[in-house]
Amino acid sequence: MPKKTDGLYDPQFEHDACGVGFVANIKGVRSHDIVEKALQILVNLAHRGACGCDPETGDGAGILTQIPHTFFQKELGAKLPKAGHYGVGMVFLPQDANERGLCEAIINQAVKAEGQTLIAWRNVPVDSRKIGPKSREVEPVIRQFIVGRGANAVDDAMFERKLYVIRKVIEKIVTGKPIQEMDMFYISSLSSRTIVYKGLLMAHQIGLYYKDLANPAFTTALALVHQRFSTNTFPTWPLAHPYRYIAHNGEINTVRGNRNWMRAREAGLTSHLFGEDIKKLSPLVNESGSDSATLDSALELLIAGGRSLPHAMMMLVPEAWGNNEQMDHDRRAFYEYHACMMEPWDGPAAIAFTDGRSIGAILDRNGLRPARYLVTKDDLVVMASETGVLDIPAENIKEKWRLQPGKIFLVDTVAGKIISDDELKNRIIRRRPYGQWLSENKIDLRDLPEGD
Repeated sequence: MPKKTDGLYDPQFEHDACGVGFVANIKGVRSHDIVEKALQILVNLAHRGACGCDPETGDGAGILTQIPHTFFQKELGAKLPKAGHYGVGMVFLPQDANERGLCEAIINQAVKAEGQTLIAWRNVPVDSRKIGPKSREVEPVIRQFIVGRGANAVDDAMFERKLYVIRKVIEKIVTGKPIQEMDMFYISSLSSRTIVYKGLLMAHQIGLYYKDLANPAFTTALALVHQRFSTNTFPTWPLAHPYRYIAHNGEINTVRGNRNWMRAREAGLTSHLFGEDIKKLSPLVNESGSDSATLDSALELLIAGGRSLPHAMMMLVPEAWGNNEQMDHDRRAFYEYHACMMEPWDGPAAIAFTDGRSIGAILDRNGLRPARYLVTKDDLVVMASETGVLDIPAENIKEKWRLQPGKIFLVDTVAGKIISDDELKNRIIRRRPYGQWLSENKIDLRDLPEGD
């Protein structure tokens, strides 16, 4: 990726427009078939991606799945804890052996310093012959590190939060080192729930390049895929989607203001969940990557801070509530309250998201990106930038529709059902007395006495 000093390039103008989709079993039944279907969706969205003068090097493609516990059991054997008691870090490392060793040492030290256990390192098997020459020139070394849950992470949420802190600490330390191949270092995912396989690849190359994805033991109940078309960006391995929570089609046109506001909040940030760890999280969002990467960073922070995935999405991508007199009073109060603490991340944008338990999608309030979904009679949900991404017989289709502006489509694989927008939002907005908090605490500048 070029530097800001190279010609007229400036990373603040990074945007992209792409193809996005997901497939999930509503009941949470894991299978390798979900992986295969997700990769087929990716191939069928190939026309929404792009390539350069090297026709075998794409703008980026990837897949996010649940942690395939059975697969890692076979790979690591008896030293692997039970599901949920370990996290998997997928990391891109420099080609230079010395610089790679330095990055790995920093990871080892950070895991130990945060009270967790580094169980093992694993080389991710890849077939570099399946990708283009331009992609191979900047191909990182890809490894996984397995982190065991420590005594200071007493439950799943606390462990996931600690993994988030570890990643932020690692990134900050590595960034401060004189590493020549800094652009090659990137942690794609570090989680006890999800894992991301992505890169500077074309849609059909993902399953061929990452050999893990062909293993029948690699099972998941959900999979999120993305094919990138970087309109104003330079394609790189780290900027491929999915990110750690989202895959995004469109542009966040307000990203400069969003980044500035997130930076302004850093000094006053507090959290009873993080305690002293809160000081380790700055910078809060990714300011050197794309708009999508920044949005993902903000979502990650809100979820780590204790909010549910749909609650966080409602804060970041609100409905058009300002002049909507027909909106329910409680829902309007929710959006008005949160507008005091988080500005909207406005599109046009279609955003698919998952935390490894639920998976869903939302359109921004303008609704200018295509996204359609269908539900089958055998509990399969397919959502993508267009219809026809999977060949599903018409007699097996139970329901099909499209995403609507500001509305959330959510599949809860733990509860085993699709939760409607109204049910989901009513559950969230009535959890706290937002209307009462507004009337007791909000100060309207128009109500203040006039000054001299």
